[in-house]
Amino acid sequence: MSRKLDVLKIVIANWRAGDVDAVLAHMDEEIVWHYAAGAAPPLRGKAKARRFLENFKSQLAEVRWRLFDHAENGDRLFVEGVDEFTATSGAIVLAPYAGVLRFNGDLIAEWRDYVDVGVMDAQRGGIATTDWVSALADRPAL
Repeated sequence: MSRKLDVLKIVIANWRAGDVDAVLAHMDEEIVWHYAAGAAPPLRGKAKARRFLENFKSQLAEVRWRLFDHAENGDRLFVEGVDEFTATSGAIVLAPYAGVLRFNGDLIAEWRDYVDVGVMDAQRGGIATTDWVSALADRPAL
């Protein structure tokens, strides 16, 4: 297993535990984070990442984020996974995504997640997860 994948797995474990400081410890001070690439502008810097994570954390009751596959090229880690969580409202959100992370040593310097925010918003609003989204999420995790 690669060091980059190890770092991301640590980030995932820290996020599942709700530890924002531990998540941020793996990000470069000047991180550029596209948490919904193409749908929202990027967050720039750890302070903005912290505000986003603290706000998002307040909306979550349980996190089941998983990775299915990965590849590396130089300082980049490419991943496929599912961002799955139960919101404090009780809604279950299942959002398949792909991500690209650029590392500066062991720190994440850039992060782009490609996810269909419409799928997430619909599920947050009470619309049931489709069979095809469930099938994408129902795979063995790394």
